[in-house]
Amino acid sequence: MRVIITGAGRLGIETATALTAARHEVSLIDIDDELVERLKGNLKCQVLWGDACDPNVLEGSGALKADVLVATTGDDEDNLVTSLLAKRYFDIPRIVARVNNPENQWLFDEHWGIDVAVSASSTLLSLVMEATGSADTIGLLQLARAGVKLIETTIGAHSDAAGRTLADITMPTGTMIPAVVRHGEPNVPGGSFQLAPGDEVILVTESATEADIERLFQHSASNPRHG
Repeated sequence: MRVIITGAGRLGIETATALTAARHEVSLIDIDDELVERLKGNLKCQVLWGDACDPNVLEGSGALKADVLVATTGDDEDNLVTSLLAKRYFDIPRIVARVNNPENQWLFDEHWGIDVAVSASSTLLSLVMEATGSADTIGLLQLARAGVKLIETTIGAHSDAAGRTLADITMPTGTMIPAVVRHGEPNVPGGSFQLAPGDEVILVTESATEADIERLFQHSASNPRHG
């Protein structure tokens, strides 16, 4: 499946990471040139600079052959325009768009080419309902067909993982950490990356559950160390 994602914010990066892990062909577009350069080489998908409201940018990202477009920017107007272009101009079969302002929810329908509208409030509610044991560890995305799950856990002030490096934490089989979000900025961590309170750790896993990750990062009794 070929997927275009517009907006390299947290949601865009998480979606790109999960779909790439599931072996889909992904192009991620953002208008912030510094962010694009930072993400190139760190993400395993194609990362492009440009304004997704520009048909030329969409065409350059592969819109003529895309199966899905996901508009995740923080600007409702941009998401609407991009969705309309994707559906009407490029005939992309499936359009998913993020709604930032609940008052704009009524606009996000088939008239703008949108098949699925994802509102911030309803998404947050569903994530809280998915929380297991603690609101700090939440299953974000289940790719059932590929058997890949994306999980986020937030390092609290009393988390046992705070102050430890990733090399000190033994991951469950088939689990990796593609990104750690710190102060709103995504980082692609190595083994020497030291976790700090407030860090949002993004994990891609084939086998671990939210409860496994909760025990690993939040509770001292279940935190195995290398060596």
